[in-house]
Amino acid sequence: MQDLKILYEDNHIIVVVKPAGIPVQQDKTSDLDMLTIIKAYLKEKYNKPGNVYLGLVHRLDRMVGGVMVFAKTSKAASRISEYIRQKNVKKRYLAIVNGKMDVTGDVVELKDYLVKNERLNMSRVVDKSVKGSKESILEYKVIKNFKYNNKEYSLVDIDLHTGRHHQIRVQFANISHPLYGDIKYGNKINKVGQNLALFSYYLSFFHPTKDEYLEFKFLPSQLEKKDKIWDVI
Repeated sequence: MQDLKILYEDNHIIVVVKPAGIPVQQDKTSDLDMLTIIKAYLKEKYNKPGNVYLGLVHRLDRMVGGVMVFAKTSKAASRISEYIRQKNVKKRYLAIVNGKMDVTGDVVELKDYLVKNERLNMSRVVDKSVKGSKESILEYKVIKNFKYNNKEYSLVDIDLHTGRHHQIRVQFANISHPLYGDIKYGNKINKVGQNLALFSYYLSFFHPTKDEYLEFKFLPSQLEKKDKIWDVI
């Protein structure tokens, strides 16, 4: 069975670290996915007969790693989904972007309108008058600049306010700082074979059945298998 990094588990939820490159749920590639991995773990651990219930309440893109919560009961799934709708679930990301950004300690807001091209599976920044465009907001703070293989990069901490398709990747590419390893939105500066340097390192929410606020933090530098560029943290 696939190795599974578990940060927390009780009767209602399980919080895990999704590795980059693994889809959250089965897609057209039929590659092993997180739902299948976790269901197999639960089936084996608790000797469950038949199908195992596991609720998917939020997502991460295939190439993005990070902290995720899954619901083990329908009650937990319903309540956490409602917390997400009410914006009471907090997620933060770390990203490494190409180029040297100003380290001021200030929080900077990016507000754009994005439209998705389904055929190309890409999004782009457009004028808000464009049909189908959606307001996309994030805030970021530059943590540090550094050099890696004689190139300039910046480490940024991101607070994502809206979860649009490829939002972080598109918005940083739009300000001429595409993410390290992003061939789709930074093909003129990145190389094939690099891993996308985007990681959801922080997740917090109210427990669905207890009067308790849960916080989880896991840095990409803690991964056993990681791109060496994350050693800057």
